[in-house]
Amino acid sequence: MTNGSPSGGPVTGTCTAAEPYALQITDDSMAPELPRRSVVIIDPTAKIAPGALVLAQVRGELYLRQLRCVGAGYELVALDGVSPALPLEGGLSAIRGVVVQRAGRRRWQHKHYRT
Repeated sequence: MTNGSPSGGPVTGTCTAAEPYALQITDDSMAPELPRRSVVIIDPTAKIAPGALVLAQVRGELYLRQLRCVGAGYELVALDGVSPALPLEGGLSAIRGVVVQRAGRRRWQHKHYRT
């Protein structure tokens, strides 16, 4: 996955840093909520809350996972029940954006997420 800049890092220093962008899901780790080839809209300015689906950078890689509180910290959880949870090192500053919408070919496949 990429978050919009050619280098794969966050876009900073311009008004585009705050603009929502689209990503396509490339694996089944978030199924059934976000199956492979789903398209989601990421908002880098949306409110971050436990339970939200977020795009976060962990050890140089970008992951789209559900944010969960664990003790005094956070972890990223895949919804497939198979992929391991990832500790969110660096806290909430590692989050690059929040999923605000899932697109689909049919209207019934569209879903908006509260932020």
